[in-house]
Amino acid sequence: MNKPDISEKRFSMIKNRHSKTLEDAIKSNKIDQQMIDLCKLINSTEDYFTSSSCAGRIMLLDVVGDENKKDSKFHAKWHRKISLQELKIELAKRSKGVLWLRVEPFIIHIGCKNLEKAKKILEVKNKAGIKRGGIIFAEEGKYLLELTGTQFVSLPLVKDNKILVDENYLSYLIEISNKKISQNYKRLEKFYNAFKGVINEH
Repeated sequence: MNKPDISEKRFSMIKNRHSKTLEDAIKSNKIDQQMIDLCKLINSTEDYFTSSSCAGRIMLLDVVGDENKKDSKFHAKWHRKISLQELKIELAKRSKGVLWLRVEPFIIHIGCKNLEKAKKILEVKNKAGIKRGGIIFAEEGKYLLELTGTQFVSLPLVKDNKILVDENYLSYLIEISNKKISQNYKRLEKFYNAFKGVINEH
């Protein structure tokens, strides 16, 4: 058996494993709804698969100690626009540390059969206007890309269970956060359409 055959066999095994993981995640509702169609589309092809992904979200993070994930836990999270009233209700609930408002963009990992296919995804990325992304793992039978959006917000809102800003500023933050999460989902939709266009070319 020559090297290309080994490479394709390895890719097929990896793809089948991740495709099964995706199916299980969908059945158990462990994948963001906004990512389902895109992940299904990618996994329906012969040359690509998805591993981990997140559609992007608005959230409140309860941070105890340093600002890192180890010392943090979700206080609230939404995969959609939110209202001022929703935010105020969650801010009023007791927290152990400092509550941070964060908007995080989508992130998706795509496995590719070979370098040529990986380069094609980078072309799709550019066509969709996604600025951040590249190959993070390269080996025969597995080329892995990471693509992520650029819509971020991160700032503290509550300390010692006291809101640090007034309602006018909260309203402004809601406006900014909702705008960014909308732009994030629109970028995901553009990537979906651009990827679908590539498939239809073949």
